[in-house]
Amino acid sequence: MITPAQKFLKDHKIAFKEYSYECTVDHDFGKFGAHTLGIEEARVFKTILLVHDKTYVTAITPVDSMISLKNAARIMKLKNLEVASKEDATRITGYVIGGVSPFGQKRRTLILLSESALQFDEILVSGGRRGLSVGVKPQDIIDSLNATVGDFLEHKDPK
Repeated sequence: MITPAQKFLKDHKIAFKEYSYECTVDHDFGKFGAHTLGIEEARVFKTILLVHDKTYVTAITPVDSMISLKNAARIMKLKNLEVASKEDATRITGYVIGGVSPFGQKRRTLILLSESALQFDEILVSGGRRGLSVGVKPQDIIDSLNATVGDFLEHKDPK
């Protein structure tokens, strides 16, 4: 069965590659997918729904990194941001946790893409269900979703 994400990509004539695997975990979906598919974690991106008041932001971030909510809010010109509840994430996007895609969301959200994606020709994001990733060009995310690009990752202080 085709997901809303796949339909969005096809309707917008965006080239993508499907990566399917059996998802047998209930957390760290992106890391599990990266390891199962044998793809470096820096190229596999998780989709986290953030919220300020009633403004929702879909943050697309590498599975091996953490989001700096302060930096994400600054880039999006919002007072602050927090991680949305699982219930809100499902209600707003139409996807279950572990399968939230930036494409084909039920309600359009602002999109924030980690600038680290730009170093790759192809990155993997959720294809709209657990166990399905799609490989896309980062520029296609920027162009089709009007994504804002920035550095909103936590950086460890060098010792």
